[in-house]
Parts: sequence; C-alpha cells; structure tokens
Amino acid sequence: MSLNLIKLCVGCDSVEDLEEWIAFRLNERRRAGEPAEQWHTTRMVPTRISELTDEGSLYWVIKGNVQCRQRLLEIRPFVDSEGISRCHLVLEPIVARTVWQPRRAFQGWRYLKQEDAPADLGKRAKDVMEMPPKLRQELAELGLL
Repeated sequence: MSLNLIKLCVGCDSVEDLEEWIAFRLNERRRAGEPAEQWHTTRMVPTRISELTDEGSLYWVIKGNVQCRQRLLEIRPFVDSEGISRCHLVLEPIVARTVWQPRRAFQGWRYLKQEDAPADLGKRAKDVMEMPPKLRQELAELGLL
C-alpha cells in the first residue's frame, strides 16, 4: 500500500498559481539544457522512501485546504553546499485536483496515509476550476466543496 506526503504550498494562492510555477520552472530547465523534471527540495529526508515511491503522492495544502496532489516519482537525498542533508522530491509535473480538505498550518511535511487522503475530483475538476477562486474558498469553508 502506498504512502503519501502532505506539505504547505507556500507562495501559491491557487492551484493555477502552482501549475504556472511548474510550467515556468520546467521551461527554465529546458532552456538551460537541463532535464525537464520537477522537484521540490526539503530539509528532512523521509525514511519510508519505498512506500512513498510506490504510487504515493505529495498533497499540497493551499490557503488552508488540501486542493491537489502530484505523484511522487523519486526521492533523491543529497548534501547541500553548506553540508546540510536535504532531498529532492521528484514529482510528476501533472497536478491532480482533489476534494478540498481543511488543514491547519504546520512546518515541513507529514506522512499521509492513503485512507486519510482526499479523493481526486476526477471529472468534477473542470466544473470546480471554472468557479472563481474566492467562491471555491467560501464553499470549502462551508464544507460544500
């Protein structure tokens, strides 16, 4: 059974912001002649790597709600130039929208069991994304999204 991570998406106000950032970074890497892959750098290295890379995902908390996820492809530990252990969470650059799930702020990342993870919106994603972000936020706060 796969295991997931959950993390705050700092600096993004919406799923669209996250998608734009991903596209921008991938284009930068292509222009620099680097592999066009997306990763997120973290300070702590997960210990349950095989469970995470067995169909696990990184669930993003945006504005107090889990709103989307990206599949975890690989976890690459490394030591930075200051001698600090870190890792790259290599992610599939496709963002899957999920049912909104409220989350309080926390630092770093946390493990998220599959049974506690919000379901994908699937076919409903298009309808939800056509709503203005403020309306989506209000509906989520009321437990209607």
